Amino acid sequence: MITLLDYGAGNVRSVINAVESLGETIRIASSGEDILAAERLIFPGVGAFGNMMRILNEKGFAAPLKAYLAADRPFLGICLGLQALFDGSAEAPGVTGLGFLPGTVKRFETDLSVPHIGWNGLNARKPSRILNGLSGREKVYFVHSYHVATDDASAVLTTTDYGNPFVSAVQKGNVIATQFHPEKSGETGLRILENFIRPDVAPYLPIGMSGTTRLAKRIIACLDVRSNDQGELVVTKGDQYDVREDGEVRNLGNPAALAGRYYRDGADEITFLNITGFRDFPLEDMPMIEVLKQTSRHVFVPLTIGGGIRDYTDKNGRRYTALEVAAEYFRSGADKVSIGSDAVYIVEEYLRTGRRTGESTIEAIARVYGNQAVVISVDPRRVYVASPGDTPHPVIETDFSGPNGEGYCWYQCTVKGGREGRDVDAVTLARVCETLGAGEILLNCIDRDGTNAGFDIELINAVKGAVTIPVIASSGAGCVAHFHEVFTRTQVESALAAGIFHREEVPIGELKRYLSGKVEIRL
Repeated sequence: MITLLDYGAGNVRSVINAVESLGETIRIASSGEDILAAERLIFPGVGAFGNMMRILNEKGFAAPLKAYLAADRPFLGICLGLQALFDGSAEAPGVTGLGFLPGTVKRFETDLSVPHIGWNGLNARKPSRILNGLSGREKVYFVHSYHVATDDASAVLTTTDYGNPFVSAVQKGNVIATQFHPEKSGETGLRILENFIRPDVAPYLPIGMSGTTRLAKRIIACLDVRSNDQGELVVTKGDQYDVREDGEVRNLGNPAALAGRYYRDGADEITFLNITGFRDFPLEDMPMIEVLKQTSRHVFVPLTIGGGIRDYTDKNGRRYTALEVAAEYFRSGADKVSIGSDAVYIVEEYLRTGRRTGESTIEAIARVYGNQAVVISVDPRRVYVASPGDTPHPVIETDFSGPNGEGYCWYQCTVKGGREGRDVDAVTLARVCETLGAGEILLNCIDRDGTNAGFDIELINAVKGAVTIPVIASSGAGCVAHFHEVFTRTQVESALAAGIFHREEVPIGELKRYLSGKVEIRL
């Protein structure tokens, strides 16, 4: 029997599904007594350090958890479940951690993008049973802005490089914790979980776990999901956002089944963009929530969901906050949420007032779940001008002149599925969203969508140069060479595609084999 400590924040469904996929039964700890009665305890900490410790103390979980750890009983902490073991965190000054290990948690100081998001390697510092069966070449999934700093070298199990080496796993006796997410690390993560659950093999130091680890470029499969005319949720794809063909919504497959195929093919992440027209309220769109639940049962890489994540008032006058909507998606299996049109309205208000409210969708979700959980989906289109002085917006000098020979352009943000332009540019929007707490930018391009002409390198470089958070390139990929181009001509961490994967014009496995040896990739 495995006990899982769920303090009520974030996606623990994926951990449950991963453990159950190994044939084990899992029990949720709902009291301090459940913690103390556990045979093996898994603690997947999610979100922000201060919020986590507040809830642990309010629910009476902190004291029994400290007692369980002090007794050297089998424990696996994940992500914040590792950081909680230490004295405190720079993310929440003055908030005391569990103090099981000496040290503090600090924010990354690096020229690289923060959060550290994606697949990276492990350097083993000592033997451990959870590393059994690993060759040292595997990559595991990270998503965090803070990392542990400790002088207790004996507790360090693995390190990983991101600018500088950081502690990526610790072990003291039977207490083990990882900064990475084994439940989101595919077959490698499942092996690590199984090693924790069934410690019947002597530990050893894997051969080859040495040297510098490198963050892999991510390949993300995107599934646009909407209701067709028969009321079924299907994967579709538009040309310049038009998803109909001969009057019917294009049906490219079942969302959960297609996500499963991409996982088996090697996709590093799966993104669902729910483009269905909602009824009164997105939580009534239960089929999409069910898609997430079904997918997380057999897909063990990160899942992002976008669509309808904003404040709502239903027909009965009840108000639901964006935080409540996001919470339902997280509890159903999502790891990140993507905010689109609402981000544009939030930025417009910020630019009008010049101040943060603390209550916007971006700020509220980031405060509870951490900025790594908030993705901003930007849908810009080119607006050509003859000279930079013709617009107050940041412009670029473009190699692709406009219809009247214009040599400059700016990127206008759109809302409502690209149907309405706003007086906000993509560079400004990305900067403001980072200020408000977003952790990643999904950068689409209406001009390139469905064209197979390649990514808009000029747009990507303009936005990437304006922010310090990771950027996902999207729209326009038509062949394997386009991915190589975007990874070598820009500094983006990941690239996303939809139609070419759905139609199997570029299988993910074939794409990764092509990129292998050219850029750092997870195979």
